Amino acid sequence: MGKNGQDEGRDLLRIEDLCISIAIQRSKLDVVKGVSFRIPAGKTVALVGESGSGKSIIAQAILGILPRVASITGGRIRFRDPLHPGSETDIAAIDPARPEMRSLRGGRIAMIFQEPMTSLSPLHKIGDQVEEALVLHRDVASGEARKLTEEMLALVGFPEPHRAYDMYPMELSGGLRQRAMIAMALICRPALLIADEPTTALDVTVQAQVLGLLKSLQARLGMSLLLITHDLGVVANMADEVVVIYHGEIMEAGPLEDIFGNPSHAYTRALMKAVPDLDMKRGEKLVALREAEKVIPEAMRKAGRGRTASDKPLLSVRHLSKVFTTKSGSWFGGEHRQIHAVNDVSFDVHRGECFGIVGESGCGKSTVSKLIMRATSSDGGMIHFDNGNLACDVRTLEGRALKEFRKRIQIVFQDPFGSLSPRSTILNTLREPLEIHKQASAAEITKMASDLMELVGLNRSQLNRYPHSFSGGQRQRIGIARALALSPDLLICDEPVSALDVSVQAQILNLLKSLQSELSLTMIFISHNLAVVKYIADRIAVMRRGRIVEIADCETLFARPMHPYTQRLLSAVPSASLDRKLDFSDQLGEHCDPSELWSPEFRSAGDDGRDLSLIQVGPGHLVLARDMPAREKVPA
Repeated sequence: MGKNGQDEGRDLLRIEDLCISIAIQRSKLDVVKGVSFRIPAGKTVALVGESGSGKSIIAQAILGILPRVASITGGRIRFRDPLHPGSETDIAAIDPARPEMRSLRGGRIAMIFQEPMTSLSPLHKIGDQVEEALVLHRDVASGEARKLTEEMLALVGFPEPHRAYDMYPMELSGGLRQRAMIAMALICRPALLIADEPTTALDVTVQAQVLGLLKSLQARLGMSLLLITHDLGVVANMADEVVVIYHGEIMEAGPLEDIFGNPSHAYTRALMKAVPDLDMKRGEKLVALREAEKVIPEAMRKAGRGRTASDKPLLSVRHLSKVFTTKSGSWFGGEHRQIHAVNDVSFDVHRGECFGIVGESGCGKSTVSKLIMRATSSDGGMIHFDNGNLACDVRTLEGRALKEFRKRIQIVFQDPFGSLSPRSTILNTLREPLEIHKQASAAEITKMASDLMELVGLNRSQLNRYPHSFSGGQRQRIGIARALALSPDLLICDEPVSALDVSVQAQILNLLKSLQSELSLTMIFISHNLAVVKYIADRIAVMRRGRIVEIADCETLFARPMHPYTQRLLSAVPSASLDRKLDFSDQLGEHCDPSELWSPEFRSAGDDGRDLSLIQVGPGHLVLARDMPAREKVPA
């Protein structure tokens, strides 16, 4: 990549034989081992790899913000500032505390971090935080600084910049927080922007907006972009050149078309096979880089064989609703506002199937799962559970009956780091549900905990370790083991792979699919990633603003989506195929039209969006629309 002098002259930044070590007690661990690549002026370079491969620490070295335990032990980071033609700075040789480095950091090289909520101060207004970088690096008056800040907020897509200036991060959605981070990074018009997993925590539609925004701002400001990610769909839609890194070493590098069209390294090919894609055929299996070897205990197989077959749904939800009340204004006054988190939701979950629920953050997916588990009480509707031995309305259960029911439904949470107690060993974590429900003697429970470890492909010898000594993928497997400890009839998976690398994600998805098949499990799989849901689910419900707008089997939904919101979601999914790139100019806005709650095929002139119901438009295919006598509503 750019070996001759002519190409080198067009490079904004060149990393040459970079080595970084981390001090561990009295020894050193090499985490970056002789890495070399370039970032051409005005281009996007994607740095791709799994967690722990060295991506983020390279970005920290470029910015001079390495942690104290890390140090550059060799190589150069050559930066050519367009404002000073002919000059060159070796960032690796500069003391990070020197004024020269401080002027580069934020002024000429800026960074967008992965999680906007932890990167923004909750105590300061958005405008003040964006303006701070401008005041530090530019000589501007106070009034002029506010004007420039509001202009930048408008540039990144804030609908009311003057109002947004005085807002706090907690008042913004995830997409607007990320836009605020972009505004903060770009306020000084840097030559190089480093985006470290900028869309990992975002919904698919918001992700498309942010990526489109970055692309348009890059063209407008003429800056270079270093995009750090493990999402190959994002890479295919954003990058000009790709650098694949594994355990601190470059595996492959080159133009996007070469890497995606004809990957030469086995690791690159393996990464691509591990990515779920909308083009995958039904039944096609993801190839994980490291597959989990499971051993299913005979007691669990017996529980699976004991599940009675029936045409009746395992779970029937009818007209479910939940309203939350929020207060705006001061502590002693202000308005109370009601938010319909779940609004007239109805669906069935059949025995042995995987029922997917998709939608953006805040649409009510997780609230539905909490209502089903009785972790939260609903305001109306019915939740009927029937496994052949126990039939009940979940909303009416109390005391011992509720405790007995909770053995039948278990959940796998989104965050593998926050869902395990750091104070408990894995043995105690797995023993806990068995002890609470008094499943066996102490010795038998310990044996069952050991079996659960092997069930999810982990070693029995790791039982006495604490969660911090496991990777994210291993922690998520422990979370699955804990959820399966009581041999539940229904397993709810709430975004179980959204925090994981693509390779680990494939491993967990394959594990869940095989366990569902071999243990006759019924699953509800909640996600905002449509490619993941298509891979694992049999039927899918699409949620929007507390309502289900469409339900269909997997093939029908992706082949013939009828609701405009479903169509929007599908159009926003980034594909790793270069033949199907996103149209960034045609993405759903941050503040979309409420009329998209119903389908245009069924609305008449003057329709105000009320009196909506799920209308059957095909076998098992339901769409939210105005009620019509010629159509059949979902069963009440």
